Amino acid sequence: MTEDITFPENFLWGAATASYQIEGAWNEDGKGESIWDRFSHTPGKIKNGDNGDVACDHYHRWGEDIGLMQGIGLQAYRFSIAWPRILPAGRGKINQAGLDFYSRLVDGLLAAGITPFVTLYHWDLPQALQDEGGWAARSTAQAFIEYVDVVTRRLGDRVKHWITHNEPSVVAIVGNLFGEQAPGFKDPATTLVVSHHLLLSHGWAVPVIRQNSPGAQVGLSLNVNWTTPASPSPADYNAFRQNSGMWVRWYFDPLYGRGYPSDMVADAITHGYLPKDGLTFVKGMDLEAISAPTDFLGINYYTRFLARSQDIPEEQNMPATVFQAPRNDSDWFDMGWEVYPEGLFRILTWLYCDYQPAKIYITENGCSYSDGPDIDGRVHDRRRTRYLASHFEAARRAIQAGVPLAGYFVWSFLDNFEWGLGFSQRFGLVWVDYKTQKRVIKDSARWYKQIIAKNGLVPTDL
Repeated sequence: MTEDITFPENFLWGAATASYQIEGAWNEDGKGESIWDRFSHTPGKIKNGDNGDVACDHYHRWGEDIGLMQGIGLQAYRFSIAWPRILPAGRGKINQAGLDFYSRLVDGLLAAGITPFVTLYHWDLPQALQDEGGWAARSTAQAFIEYVDVVTRRLGDRVKHWITHNEPSVVAIVGNLFGEQAPGFKDPATTLVVSHHLLLSHGWAVPVIRQNSPGAQVGLSLNVNWTTPASPSPADYNAFRQNSGMWVRWYFDPLYGRGYPSDMVADAITHGYLPKDGLTFVKGMDLEAISAPTDFLGINYYTRFLARSQDIPEEQNMPATVFQAPRNDSDWFDMGWEVYPEGLFRILTWLYCDYQPAKIYITENGCSYSDGPDIDGRVHDRRRTRYLASHFEAARRAIQAGVPLAGYFVWSFLDNFEWGLGFSQRFGLVWVDYKTQKRVIKDSARWYKQIIAKNGLVPTDL
């Protein structure tokens, strides 16, 4: 790596978090219960019995946290709003205390010179709506628009970057097919309906945001890890086709005006996940709404996978499995994921060539390592620094290849609650002692500060 690799003028450097993962205050100041409150309080669902009741206590420590962001030199901060903190029942009565909290946070960020990027839905659906059917009910998509309207009316004068949804494929698949995340279902037919209503709510939300936040940029964030067939065999290529269709094309194609991929619809009919007449839950102008023009695409990237054909018991409803790349000389981080920066370059160039988004932000990229403070109180997380450096370099190559990449948000600003894995994974630029809530800026964050100041790469041994 050379020291003369720089990024375009006005390239935006930031970090990201999500409400349930950091805020805590799960039942304070009028907040309603979310599906993650319910899920994490259900025995056996979260590693070590952890939950997000307190998490990083950001709800009370947001001022301190903004100070840490300034210390790192962040230019932008991507955070999500907890829907049940705004509308405790999912619709209807507004909780003014919740709106006030986010208004103070936005004002604090702007006063610190940090651009707020707001994600409207990062998985914490009000439990009251789940009790009515959750995202499998079309009425939840309608309730989402009510929530979006309330939030953007209050914050739209100051927030000019909006992300409707974070990783709708994970919400649909991991939460409703694999059952590993809230709400914890294992039903393929429900998964398809959930995915449609998530996309529909995005499409319906875009014009509402534009009306309430004039001049704002609107997009959504999708997770895409680099996946290839495990071998040249037709069976493994078919496994790749199925997994690409399930995780990527099922979301990108309708968002960019192509409708749902016909091969995946045919597969779903064959397996009995859809009736013979197909997508009966798609109504009227739904596809036109979903493909509403957006200003940017957010990409979340972490690792790569291999797709390999495997016989799966029919009751698991999965015709193919994605496998991790075989352990070789590659580095791996604590999630058990391979460090594969080349995948980021390939993802960015492929998606731009195939879908032509006007602008791309990397809205999440990072790694988990358990490094903690040493005897002097420093966190020497050199492996995170190397991970980020290699991915920044891959991003720069994509820009040189013509990809309109406008910014990069490291996941995550703070160590936090990692969903089903609880507090066992540490992705943060800032180390958190969950008992005392003490924060320590890691060495990777000190290095990142130099990256931001230079708007280019610096040696990793500083």
